[in-house]
Amino acid sequence: MTTKSASAEPSQRMSREERKVLAGTLVGTTIEWYDFFIYAQAAGLVLATLYFAPVGEGTALAQIVAWASIGISFLFRPLGAVVAGHLGDKLGRKQMLVFTLIMMGAATALIGVLPTYGQIGVAAPILLLVLRVLQGFSAGGEWGGAALLSVEHAPINKRGFFGAYPQIGVPVGMILATFVMFVLSSVMSDEAFLEWGWRIPFLFSVVLIFVGYFIRRSVDESPVFKEMQQRKKESSAPLGQLFKYNSREVILAALIFIANNAAGYLVIAFFASYAGKTLGMERPAVLLATTVGSFGWLIFTMYGGMLSDKIGRVRTFQIGYAWVFLWAIPMFLLIDTANVFLFGLSIFILTIGLGLSYGPQSALYAEMFPARVRYSGVSIGYAIGAILGGAFAPMIAQLLLDETGWSGSIGIYIMVLCVISFAAVTMVKETKGADLGVEDSHRAPQAR
Repeated sequence: MTTKSASAEPSQRMSREERKVLAGTLVGTTIEWYDFFIYAQAAGLVLATLYFAPVGEGTALAQIVAWASIGISFLFRPLGAVVAGHLGDKLGRKQMLVFTLIMMGAATALIGVLPTYGQIGVAAPILLLVLRVLQGFSAGGEWGGAALLSVEHAPINKRGFFGAYPQIGVPVGMILATFVMFVLSSVMSDEAFLEWGWRIPFLFSVVLIFVGYFIRRSVDESPVFKEMQQRKKESSAPLGQLFKYNSREVILAALIFIANNAAGYLVIAFFASYAGKTLGMERPAVLLATTVGSFGWLIFTMYGGMLSDKIGRVRTFQIGYAWVFLWAIPMFLLIDTANVFLFGLSIFILTIGLGLSYGPQSALYAEMFPARVRYSGVSIGYAIGAILGGAFAPMIAQLLLDETGWSGSIGIYIMVLCVISFAAVTMVKETKGADLGVEDSHRAPQAR
């Protein structure tokens, strides 16, 4: 018995189950990342004032600490990846996806009702960080399960396309989070937004969680995992096997992701704060421009997945990182004009490279690891890459700006990361068309 993705013969028409899988992974990741990104938006707009101001009255230190609070959650993503990956390889992709969705939603909703420093003192930032840690733990297990559920259901010639669906959950989640913040900023005063309006996006997560839960519960388990269940001996100790035989792939997966994640978190969190607080641009206009510009991330992520089915995962990544590298400094020249149209255009152009270096990621990672350690491998590699890339990217950007006074220094930082990620993906032997079945689960991908 062998499983080459969902079927040995690629089908031209998508089945009902395949449509359910794509809907389940897209909706679930959109909700998870909406929750994750709404915190990042709030960190740039209100959390420094409400929770961290006492650490730096009259200085930029409170904002730096607020950016650091984004990164703290990333430190717990590998733990979430280890736990969810191990259990996902043992119990199934579907069960872990439902669990991480509920955990993320609960943590987000509780942030929405959390008292501020002015109300309960130092307990407020401590509790905020605890809830942020829970978000990080949940996010660490989310992406790997969604990526594998989509790719392992895919026809062999459409893995990039299927794998792009959980990927576009990131820009869709960001667009949703930014748009909600834009609406609230537009319809209420700054005082009302700071006092209570910022809580609404966090509480809105409760509604989204119910929607995502019922959609995900209706999706069948991955065909590859079903085959693994029939061969219990093939999955006796997946986590130990991962580090024994596939540590190289974990390291490469992490390095491949760092530049995309760092640049992505500038779009998600840093740019809006920089435009408002440093350039003096109006918050609603900046949030709207960010929302519109981010549609490029959605479009080019989907295109990147589809393109990788034609020219290969590695080549698509290389094109994407070359684009981000070349645009890193010109982008800030446009942003620094403080023109809202050019601000949105600079983000849109950046998302071309972001999409091409993100759309193929699910398929590439799934094809890099054998079935019995695949959930663990992709989740841990992704989580470590997120720590090295996006975890502290907004904080590093703020520190570079404060130290040099030149926004181009942030561009150079992104360029250095692009070189690292480009080199890492170049070391991976092209994976397109690799067997995803259980019978080759002892196979270790070659790297060049």
